[in-house]
Amino acid sequence: MACRRFLVSGHVQGVFFRASTRQQALALGLTGQARNLPDGRVEVLACGDAVALQSLQSWLGAGPAHAVVSDVQCEDVDVTVPPDFSTA
Repeated sequence: MACRRFLVSGHVQGVFFRASTRQQALALGLTGQARNLPDGRVEVLACGDAVALQSLQSWLGAGPAHAVVSDVQCEDVDVTVPPDFSTA
């Protein structure tokens, strides 16, 4: 199992980005969390199969219908995440 941290920039708050990310992550069998950051970005921590993480990263590049994603940064991390997928 791998864990990755994604920082998503653009118009990503107030457009159901976290809820949509949770739905996408659960469909891919991932655990983790998504939260809004004070600077307007969304942070996503996700753990699971490497192929599923790559699929999530691709999805994050577009996000839900009303989002406008300008950048997705990704790094491998060693974290303990919730056993499901939460939003904060």
